[in-house]
Amino acid sequence: MKNKVSFLGIPVDAITMQETLNIIDKALICKIQLHHTVINAGKVVSMQDDTGLMKSVIEADLINADGQSIVWAAKLLGVMIPERVAGIDLMEQLIEKSYKENYKCFFFGAEDKVVKEVVRKYSLKYSKNIIAGFRNGFYEKNDEKNIVNQIVKSKANILFVAITSPKKEIFLNKYKDELKNISFIMGVGGSFDVISGKTKRAPIFMQKIGLEWFYRFLQEPQRMWKRYLFGNIKFMFLVVRNIVKGN
Repeated sequence: MKNKVSFLGIPVDAITMQETLNIIDKALICKIQLHHTVINAGKVVSMQDDTGLMKSVIEADLINADGQSIVWAAKLLGVMIPERVAGIDLMEQLIEKSYKENYKCFFFGAEDKVVKEVVRKYSLKYSKNIIAGFRNGFYEKNDEKNIVNQIVKSKANILFVAITSPKKEIFLNKYKDELKNISFIMGVGGSFDVISGKTKRAPIFMQKIGLEWFYRFLQEPQRMWKRYLFGNIKFMFLVVRNIVKGN
């Protein structure tokens, strides 16, 4: 990919949402697989100690900056990333594209009732014709092959995987060759929870000022406080350390 820049050793695509969509559109038209992933502050921190996650991210074809903190930190490091490309926004645009251009999507992840609600909502908003298949994100290790076969048999053009990191990144990187007939594969984290209504997304103004994480924390403080407190501190340390080093 052109326009890649190095952010803390991670090759990130310094492109806009529209440029991202243009690249995906070409892959869908040419039926060439494109493996997409995103990075945010929390994932960057996890990648420092998790070699499996690091490998799975940097081997993706297209890596967007999902978090606003990445865009700001990159600027401090002298690296220009034009804008945040949020995974959930990209997914929503691809769902609409699927409806307009007759693509089919497979939805894999979240609780059973959540993924079913996602499929129900998109079927009502667009059409059942965009649904290639779906299944929840809870499974045993020995179920992976069967899940991959289910996805392949669905003849989907696009695969959305809504399970937690590093599980989704490692799953997609491990099985992308077996999923090669699917033109676009991406992890979408907690997006199904938002679409289904299980959780709420931060207002636009909080997204723009980089406080989407804080809105999420307010919804689930007991579960999220350690992740965000220690994760954000570690991320700031990584950035400052690299500024001092002159990297």
